[in-house]
Amino acid sequence: MLAAPGNVGIERDGVECLPDGDLVGASHEREVDLVVVGPEAPLVAGLVDDLAAAGIAAFGPSKEAARIEGSKAYAKELMKSCGVPTASHVLFRDREEAVAHMACASYPAVLKADVLAAGKGVIIAADEREARAALDVFFAERRFGDTEVVLEEFLVGEELSLLALCDGERAVPLAPAQDYKRIFDDDEGPNTGGMGSYSPVPGVDSERVEEIAAMAHQPIVDELRRRGTPFHGVLYAGLMMTAAGPKVLEYNCRFGDPETQAVLPRLRSDLLELLEAAVTPGGLAGAEPDWSPDWAVTVVLASRGYPASQSKDDLISGLEEAAHIAQVLHAGTAERDGRMVTAGGRVLSVTALGGTPGEARDRAYEAAERIEFDGRQMRTDIAARAVERVEA
Repeated sequence: MLAAPGNVGIERDGVECLPDGDLVGASHEREVDLVVVGPEAPLVAGLVDDLAAAGIAAFGPSKEAARIEGSKAYAKELMKSCGVPTASHVLFRDREEAVAHMACASYPAVLKADVLAAGKGVIIAADEREARAALDVFFAERRFGDTEVVLEEFLVGEELSLLALCDGERAVPLAPAQDYKRIFDDDEGPNTGGMGSYSPVPGVDSERVEEIAAMAHQPIVDELRRRGTPFHGVLYAGLMMTAAGPKVLEYNCRFGDPETQAVLPRLRSDLLELLEAAVTPGGLAGAEPDWSPDWAVTVVLASRGYPASQSKDDLISGLEEAAHIAQVLHAGTAERDGRMVTAGGRVLSVTALGGTPGEARDRAYEAAERIEFDGRQMRTDIAARAVERVEA
């Protein structure tokens, strides 16, 4: 197995890591049978198209299909075209246009950069003053580069994440998960790429999952096929379970993080077989992923300053002890003189399984507490609501 660029964690697990360069050439040279494109940036840039043109099988959407994540405005247009419920919205191309609208907007309101922003391009404004400050971030400070801004209705409810494997014709849902986007406990503070997750989700059984996929995923797959840009790969729907029913907040064109860390450990089917099937049009016909009844809880450890900034080169300890209790996955790590150090915002994730949400949660936090580095940030309420609802 090869990874590009990979990280020190998977390298220590025996995966050969290649330089992040000519991936098409490297795939030819190493006679790779299947390339799984994980991050959103190369998907939006068209890496799958380049691989396909070279005759290399690749799991992931084409550049045109990946626009569903690359542009919030495009995703909204798609949802409108095929009747997917979502929040009402307005698109602003410049600050002056947006400011003129702020006085008559309803609050709280959600402002989103219309570009890839690693999960941090969302600001929830409580009032007009905060909305104007958010516009400065987007248009004056240009923190997310040259972007338009989507102003969305603020939806009330609990979030739900549902990923589906797609073969260009159908969407096969995976197990549901619930993630935690804010940096602090009780959903306080700014949005992040995700601070933890758990799966399954109380009240969302297999029948409900099928209903949601039929509402949120299948219409998008049908519409993109109709437009001549069939979607192959993973379609992630972030939903708000409102009093009026589920509404889609956003789509990702890849395995969502950190939900995937809580979903895949529960999968008993052969993942590689499912990925290979998704590459072929109609290849997922009859696919029914099999799931363990176990619960999975994932806790993310972030560096000091995240998400506004990130601390690097802080020495990490306790990894071996934690790995005896739960699965530890690397993200923002590096090796310096034989020692593990931080190298990014979200540094590590810790995932544990258990027969109940409480067992999985206790193991995840027991392992996470073994890991230490200066400035470590970690929410303490991941999966607490699942424990309350299932074990109370």
